[in-house]
Parts: sequence; C-alpha cells; structure tokens
Amino acid sequence: MKKLMAKFLNEVWYKDHFVGTWLMPLSFIFTDVVKFRRWMYKKGFKPVEKLPVPVIIVGNITLGGTGKTPLVIYIAQQLKAAGFNPGVISRGYGGQSETWPLKVTADSEALQVGDEPLLIAQQLDCPVAVGPVRADSARLLLDSEACDVIISDDGLQHYALHRDIEIVVIDGVRRFGNNFCLPSGPLREPQERIREVDFVICNGGEAEENEIPMQLEGAYAVNMQTQERKALIEFKALNCHAMAGIGNPQRFFNLLKQYGLDCQTDSFPDHYAYSEKDIHYKGAEAIFMTEKDAVKCLAFASEQHWFVPVRAKLESPFIENLISLLRTKV
Repeated sequence: MKKLMAKFLNEVWYKDHFVGTWLMPLSFIFTDVVKFRRWMYKKGFKPVEKLPVPVIIVGNITLGGTGKTPLVIYIAQQLKAAGFNPGVISRGYGGQSETWPLKVTADSEALQVGDEPLLIAQQLDCPVAVGPVRADSARLLLDSEACDVIISDDGLQHYALHRDIEIVVIDGVRRFGNNFCLPSGPLREPQERIREVDFVICNGGEAEENEIPMQLEGAYAVNMQTQERKALIEFKALNCHAMAGIGNPQRFFNLLKQYGLDCQTDSFPDHYAYSEKDIHYKGAEAIFMTEKDAVKCLAFASEQHWFVPVRAKLESPFIENLISLLRTKV
C-alpha cells in the first residue's frame, strides 16, 4: 500500500496530475497554518531555544529526499578538517527507540535510531544524536562531547530550535514539482521561503542563479557479504536489479545507467522497513541498493547484494563561505 501511495503522490506532484487541482483548497489551509505557526515563533508566542554554540540547519522545503544527508556528511567532514568539533542531530525518522534523545554509533540498529542517522554515524568521526525534539538531542551532545557547532540533518521547519545558518537543498531535476504546498503539491512551505536562507544547494540538474551546484558521485559498489569493492562499469554484462527506498529513487537508477548498467528497477517509499522477501530477485546476478537502504538489509543480504556509496561534490567556494559565515557566529 505504501508503495502505491508513494507512486500516486509522485504522479500528482511532479506530473501535473489533475488530482492536484482538486486538493488545492486543502493546500490553502495548509499554507495558512504553516505561516501562522512560523509567525507564532517569530513573535515569541511559542518558545525558541538558543544553544550556546552555532546551529547549522541543512533542510529542504519539499517532502522527500533531496540529498541532504550526503551534504551533512560533507559539511561535517570539512568543518572537522578546518578545526571545528561538529556534532550532528537528526529527527531519527523511522526509529523505534522507547527513549529519546539517543546517541547513535556505528553499531546502532537502524530500527532503533533511523537509517539516515546510522549512515551518518558510520561515516563520520563525530558524535551523532537523534530525537523528536532537536534541542534535546543537541544538549545531549553538548553535555557529553566537546562540540562547538551543531549540524541538524533536516529541521528547517523545526522552529523551536534557533538556527544561525540555514542551508536548503533542492532536487535540481524535480525542483518544486507543481509548486503547490501539501497535499496537492510537495512543498512543506511556500517557495518564497528559500529567499530567506543563507545557501541554496542544487543537487543535480541545472543550478539557477544564486544556487550552488552539487553532484552525488558514486563509481563503485561494495558487496554486502564480503565487503569486496568493484567498479560499477564491471557489472555491465550481468543481469542486474536495482532497488531504492529514498525520496527520489530515479536519481539512483540514473547513476547506474551512467555506467552502462541496464537494471530492472524497483522503487520503495522513503525510509521503508525492508523484510528479506523484499530484496531477493530471482535470476538476478547482482542486486544494487543505496547505502541508506543497505544499513537496514545487511542482516539478510546475500553475495548478490551490493550497495553503492555516494559522496557529495561541490565545486564552488561553498565551504569557504560557510566557514567564514560560521566564524562570525561563534
């Protein structure tokens, strides 16, 4: 059912489906609620917590994945190289822990902490915490670690936490769909919200004026049983299958196509909780998935299963400008 709903919403939001027009009255109500809620925070009617260290928000204004997590990892790595001690916080979407906030380590279970926070913890040498109240997660890190900057993976609309720098990531191919707010479109907030942020990152596609281009690069696959690394181009002659449970699965499938792989594809909803039967395909010689999916499938993967790690690449002086702005906030 979730797969059918995700496919239906994609049709409505990104392919001018007439159903979107029918839902416009609900979108008007949603937009008014969003604006009123933000006004309540701005005017002090709802409390905003300011932390003793700068907070960087990496978010988006559309529902679904735009490439935030690889960018968070990139920013944390670059800040650490520049002498900062970053900590990362996240909502931990899909996590089923009974207690929050919760520290995340490379050995945590995706079922408890969420797939994206686990992926971040596995790739970064810096502390990570999750919880529905982001200020609580940040305080957990500040009380136990020597963090001097907090990076929030998502949370642009979490106005209860004061932010010093806002970064919005947009899907350069899908952009803002039909430009409507939920439920008739994919927008969490009206598009003009982007004019207020510090940096706009365009993931793929063609970056427009004042947008910073970013690419997600991945040229090899890692076997989930043996940890063997193999160039994607070496799979060209095999009967391959690709699966993805991310915000925009087609981005992953297009990456494989760039290396000549002609895969049968299967899309799942973002943050999908896989079972063993979901990831086995009869006759497939190689089955590819994203690294985010792999952290949830490792326990029942076979030697036919490979994940493809991707890394954010930004060619502009983005990180230098970010660090310069950050130093003014310390």
